[in-house]
Amino acid sequence: QVQLVESGGGKVQAGDSLRLTCAASGRTFSSYAMAWFRQPPGKARDFVTAISRSGSNTYYADSVKGRFTISRDNAKNTVDLQMNSLKPEDTAVYYCAADRTPFSPSYASKFGSAYDDWGQGTQVIVSS
Repeated sequence: QVQLVESGGGKVQAGDSLRLTCAASGRTFSSYAMAWFRQPPGKARDFVTAISRSGSNTYYADSVKGRFTISRDNAKNTVDLQMNSLKPEDTAVYYCAADRTPFSPSYASKFGSAYDDWGQGTQVIVSS
């Protein structure tokens, strides 16, 4: 099992930026595909972005494309989510997730069911 701890959430104004970080335990972080999901108040959890094992491929939900950037540092066992031009509709609890057995080294799933381990989440509130 991989322990995931998110940090960096907070309350910001529309148009501001935030950077979330997910720190993972374990020695085989570089073999995991990683993703961020979010759950707005009263709604289901949705895919935000994912990154393949090496970081060569990234995937984004249409709603965040061009504003959010996912990156990873396999030496530090971290995956970051840089969020720019935040909107009130980005308000949610953001979760980091790890897929310990991705389909291929260059692939990361957009489906929550593919992910084995989840963090506790970090709250992001964007006010207008």
